[in-house]
Amino acid sequence: MPELPEVETTVRGLAPVLEGRRIAAIELRRGDLRRPFPPDLRQRLTGARVVGLRRRAKYGLIDTDRGDTMVFHLGMSGHWRIDPAALGPHDHVVIDTDAGHRLALNDPRRFGSIDLVPTDRLDSLPAFAAMGPEPLGGAFDGAVLASAFAGRAAPVKALLLDQRIVAGLGNIYVCDALNLARIAPGRAGGHIARARLDLLASAIRSVLEAAIAAGGSSLRDYVRPDGELGYFSKQWRVYGREGLPCPNCGAPVKRRVDSGRSTFYCAKCQR
Repeated sequence: MPELPEVETTVRGLAPVLEGRRIAAIELRRGDLRRPFPPDLRQRLTGARVVGLRRRAKYGLIDTDRGDTMVFHLGMSGHWRIDPAALGPHDHVVIDTDAGHRLALNDPRRFGSIDLVPTDRLDSLPAFAAMGPEPLGGAFDGAVLASAFAGRAAPVKALLLDQRIVAGLGNIYVCDALNLARIAPGRAGGHIARARLDLLASAIRSVLEAAIAAGGSSLRDYVRPDGELGYFSKQWRVYGREGLPCPNCGAPVKRRVDSGRSTFYCAKCQR
């Protein structure tokens, strides 16, 4: 599933062809993805000018001059294509701009979604209402983690995957950040010293920034809007590297399954 770096890469890839442009036409080539499209999507967006693109957690936001924001989620397999040579059977939403560019939302498994929300009411969207701080935002640090983890016996990995604590973190980058901070994924969050939480917050930021710089990870069907693959998978520290040397200490990376998800870690240096 595309995670925060993949969505950030997508938003940055769309900005040069969408920002400042007017939406000339929208074609909905089916009635839904994970859920039905807003019934007035075309009416409210056709003719609108895109005034900004941004990201919230794993959602992309396209702001318009009409006071509406189109919120998209890429689901399991979604990605935007810019100026495709031809439309395919999985291109479900097509946007044409006044500059002649065409963008197609391609989603073979149809687990993605599109919502249209008044920009000033974004925080009331159910997906955003209880969401925690952005891990790349200025307000995120060890103090935030210390407050959220206080008195909690749950494993730190599970706490980091809770979107109410930190917005947008997923399995790949949590595994790698915990390895960089040398913290065991099963360690109780409330038992981690503040100094180590400072290191963890810094590790989360470092891993995410490196992933964005590499264009995200190519996992299953994800590709960038320009059609290129993301290359951060070649830089994974422990995720998907069972049996290979830990980048910290050289011990073999281990794998276990927690709540149906693979956890990759080093049993020697992560404590």
